[in-house]
Amino acid sequence: MRLIYKIKENENYINVKELLKAYFNISDRLLLKLKKNKKILINGISSNINSKLSTNDIVEVLIDFEEDNSNIIPTKMDLDIIYEDDAYIVINKPAGIPIHPSMDHFTDSLSNGVRYYFDQIKLKKKIRPVNRLDKNTSGLVIFAKNEYIQESLVKQMKSNIFYKEYIAICEGEFEKESGIINAPIARKENSIIERCVSKSGDNAITEYEVIKYNQEKDYSIVKCILKTGRTHQIRVHMSYIGHPILGDTLYGNSSKLIDRQALHSYRIEFIHPIIQRKVSYVAKLYNDMNNLII
Repeated sequence: MRLIYKIKENENYINVKELLKAYFNISDRLLLKLKKNKKILINGISSNINSKLSTNDIVEVLIDFEEDNSNIIPTKMDLDIIYEDDAYIVINKPAGIPIHPSMDHFTDSLSNGVRYYFDQIKLKKKIRPVNRLDKNTSGLVIFAKNEYIQESLVKQMKSNIFYKEYIAICEGEFEKESGIINAPIARKENSIIERCVSKSGDNAITEYEVIKYNQEKDYSIVKCILKTGRTHQIRVHMSYIGHPILGDTLYGNSSKLIDRQALHSYRIEFIHPIIQRKVSYVAKLYNDMNNLII
């Protein structure tokens, strides 16, 4: 994969470095790696980042090179791949699988499965999950295939360009069919896991819309749109307004209907870093949630 730019008349980039930072938003850290690996070309010739530029010069950045990924153990898994190209892979993660390896899940995280898959397609790349989901939340997870793509998507998340929509099944009937929860979230005192609404917390905004209410079993199917990305944000906000997510034992109650929090990352939309067009992906609900919606 490569980034290509042709210098137009009257453009006044001082040098290659300025072009790469201003036009492609390449970070200093990645710029250093590209320089070290001689991945920057002007008119097909390896060049320095301080090289001057002239009209009609063609600048190429080769952003694909082999990386050491031996820190992740490869584990064979059946990955539900929604989409894949040279930039990233989109996976529908089932509940019960963490994204990152840990002491308790050293070989059975989603990253382990992606490492095995990368080995099969001869892709020697670091494992770079872009977004985060809790272990027992299902749905869309993106893995970038190089550092440039990861940086680009993370920047979109921070600038609120990246759209994240969830489906949640919440306890009870909502008074309002839609609303905005604007309540800051902080780490709960004396806990390394639990979060809470707190005036001292970070800004956190969740939009919601009730899709359907099940009167017989007293739960609501809710679409949630994240405007910020705090840890456990939807789970904390739903509990805060008195409608904890069904099966969420950390912020609500256990349920006979489902054995995990009924939360699914359903849709994501963002600007593809290479083709510069909006893309959208949807992940079907897994049976444990889908059976409660039908």
